[in-house]
Amino acid sequence: MSPMLLLLGYGAALIVFSVAGGALTQRVAMTHTRTQLAMSLVSGLMLGIAFFHLLPHAVLTLGVEEGLTAVMSWLMLGLIVMLLLLRLLHFHQPDYPAEALASCDHDHGDHSAVHGSSDVAPMIVPGVNWRGVLIGLTFHTFIDGVALGAALLSAPHGHHQQFIGFGVFLAILLHKPLDAMSITALMKASGTSASAQMRANLLFAFVCPLGALLFYFYATQLGMNGEAVIASALAFSAGAFVCIALSDLLPEVQFHSHDRVKLTAVFLLGILLAYLMANSSMEHTHAIAAVEMHSGR
Repeated sequence: MSPMLLLLGYGAALIVFSVAGGALTQRVAMTHTRTQLAMSLVSGLMLGIAFFHLLPHAVLTLGVEEGLTAVMSWLMLGLIVMLLLLRLLHFHQPDYPAEALASCDHDHGDHSAVHGSSDVAPMIVPGVNWRGVLIGLTFHTFIDGVALGAALLSAPHGHHQQFIGFGVFLAILLHKPLDAMSITALMKASGTSASAQMRANLLFAFVCPLGALLFYFYATQLGMNGEAVIASALAFSAGAFVCIALSDLLPEVQFHSHDRVKLTAVFLLGILLAYLMANSSMEHTHAIAAVEMHSGR
């Protein structure tokens, strides 16, 4: 299957999952425990994708001797840019509105006091505005799209781009509903109409596929120079993935003592999934190389 067909299929799935995640706030209140389990799984998967998929292919694309310093520089830049966006816009919150904590039986101390009663209330950070969250998550999901486009273009022979791109796609697919839910939940808490929530949710759902398509068409027009751009995008996206994953995990590690075993288990499961996908990709590549060598003889 060509990278373009894969990209179109992945984009359609991302739109559906993102819209569905945002619409859930109108029907279902995510419990606190379920939210933390989902975030732990996705955080582990994102870290694994960053270190087992994006960074290795960025280095292989540029070459170890020539490209290692450049890859590490782009990695750090991606992490710094995402951190600055988080600091400026406060768009990535480690929890949901008060109904989520109200459904949790555990004691959260001062954390629960911030949320107050079981009524719909703002997110953890006081004074967070849904417009800032929407802007920040739009930047974030656009970077996700760039990562997906770069991953699908990074296979040197085009044989196993589905293995490389699928890991990135899966991490984004599982994360997008949580992001969309953050936007619509804050809009709901601020009294925004259901129609405005639906419009924002729908527009947000298209940003990631748009970023992937724009990067794909841009990189394919560069010819031989496209390899350096693809490698830089992979490394930059890896830094962004690491920052987002840790921004989900670290607040929960700091104050949560309950469900440590379950949260740690699903976090490690996410890393294991990324590792297994990366290992399958390498085995597939080696098998193809062996067949091509045998055919050449």
